[in-house]
Amino acid sequence: MTGIPKSFKSFIKTNLIVVQSLQAGSLMALGDVIAQFAIERKKQYDVMRTLRFGALGVGLVGPSVAMWYKFLSKMIRPDDKTAAFKKVALDQFMFAPCFLPVFLIALNTLKGNDWQTTKAEIKDKYFDIMITNYQVWPLVQFINFKFMPLQYQVLMNQSVGLFWNSYLSWKTQLSKKIIK
Repeated sequence: MTGIPKSFKSFIKTNLIVVQSLQAGSLMALGDVIAQFAIERKKQYDVMRTLRFGALGVGLVGPSVAMWYKFLSKMIRPDDKTAAFKKVALDQFMFAPCFLPVFLIALNTLKGNDWQTTKAEIKDKYFDIMITNYQVWPLVQFINFKFMPLQYQVLMNQSVGLFWNSYLSWKTQLSKKIIK
């Protein structure tokens, strides 16, 4: 029985980005399902929307966040008493504002939207999403960077992110008419 956790820990360490990408994809897809049924109360399930969201998790969000966390762990010494604060500051003032447009462009590309529609989506939704981001993520990230080992940070992020992904899925599906 004790061999299973050790094997799993070993697998995570040797396949960190793959594992974190699969976790992100699964949790993003689940977040979209929650958005469709619990938030939007849709009668007709949009499976393609869930697949797009899951694909973004596997192909973009998971690898990007995993590499970002790895970068932060190398840039900021763990013995630095202010390490968690520094990581949160970099995460929230560098990564988040730059990554959100990348995410919105990728999502709109997967939806088949043209560049004009994509630019309009970014213009309409970026500020609202970033304001909500700043209400949720600084505390979550502080706890994550302060107390979680690197190999579990993306999982922690995506676990809390399940609710964030539900919000993000809902927010990115709103039409311009409904937002205003």
